[in-house]
Amino acid sequence: MNENLLQFIWQNRFIRTGPYHTTEGILLEIINPGIHNFNQGPDFLNARIKLAETEWAGNIELHVQSSDWYKHHHEKDPNFKNIILHVVWIDDINIVGQPGIGIPTFCIQPYVSNFLLNKYASLMLDYPFAKPCYSYLPAMSQLKWLAWKERLVLERLEKKTKKICQYLKEANQDWETITWWLLASNFGLKVNEHLFESMARSIPLRILANHRNQIQQLESILMGQCNLLNQPFEEHYPKMLQKEYRYLKNKYRLQNIIAQPAFLRMRPASFPTLRLAQLAKMIHRNDHFFDYFKNEENISLLQKKLMVFPNDYWLYHYRFDDIGIFKEKRMGISMVNSILINTVIPLLFAYGYFKKESSFQVKALNWLMELGSERNRITNEWSSYKVFNKTAFDSQALIELSQSYCKEKLCLNCAVGISILGN
Repeated sequence: MNENLLQFIWQNRFIRTGPYHTTEGILLEIINPGIHNFNQGPDFLNARIKLAETEWAGNIELHVQSSDWYKHHHEKDPNFKNIILHVVWIDDINIVGQPGIGIPTFCIQPYVSNFLLNKYASLMLDYPFAKPCYSYLPAMSQLKWLAWKERLVLERLEKKTKKICQYLKEANQDWETITWWLLASNFGLKVNEHLFESMARSIPLRILANHRNQIQQLESILMGQCNLLNQPFEEHYPKMLQKEYRYLKNKYRLQNIIAQPAFLRMRPASFPTLRLAQLAKMIHRNDHFFDYFKNEENISLLQKKLMVFPNDYWLYHYRFDDIGIFKEKRMGISMVNSILINTVIPLLFAYGYFKKESSFQVKALNWLMELGSERNRITNEWSSYKVFNKTAFDSQALIELSQSYCKEKLCLNCAVGISILGN
């Protein structure tokens, strides 16, 4: 037993029906368990109980053992003056309150089923993500899942909004600049996201604007800043980019980046060289990304605009000096949707929050519901256990659930965990 579980049981009244008695033998009626307090002070505030014939209103404190009252020094804390009930798992000592009067104690252990405790123990086993609860899934009705997913998606977008607000401070409130940073980071995928974001931060937007009409110059700047033009080459094209980059680096006094690009254990379609070539083409074709994202209403048109082909050199290459068979390297729909889900939609949601214009937040949520779900290890596992996963709204919720709740063993704060333990 731990205090978190004890608080969870008390809050949800997962105890057998009464009658209840305090350890002193007084008849106890729980009228209202109180409001869970997450700040300093008693665990539950504004509770109401009845002891014998007298009704009491006040606060309730919970401990695994009665003696924890003194271990936590509550006898010296003025916040614990108005305690009307001490709920414990093990009653090992009599407690005296601050006015010198004994505090009624309720030992809850006899009223909690072993079945609930066994289910909790199984949820706490050291499994990755949601595996402890798989045998109970789907565990809730579709309606309850929808309500829980809405909260999860909002939590996820609110976390990303905090990050974007921090970026805004760093960029002097320039939305176009942070769009460039986040877009580049997204192109780097998880393996190269730090490198790509560092590259974007090292290249001001005015430099990209100066060379937007010259695709080779754009490639040279992006590739060079990502340390992809440092070695000797055999082919003419990378030699030309290398020459351009040396000139432009000196002209703009671009700062070196320490991080190196990663290729190991990656599919060729995800190689940093190809991703940067696609990013360069996107810059070549589009101006003022954020304004476009903000003003576009049709997500299908946005998908088409982002689905770019890199220049002709990449028809036969995934990396420099490594010629292969002909293949068009147009950006796939999964990558386009990744950009929309991880960059565009969070930006719109954050913009709505920052400007207090809820229409942008509504658009962001609607776009999540229009896009198809992400397919990865996490979402596939949830789907295999009949948890609905059709749209990006669903997949983002399930990713947030796995990363922020399952991985952290926060089953007592999870609607799925509460449903399992309550049945």
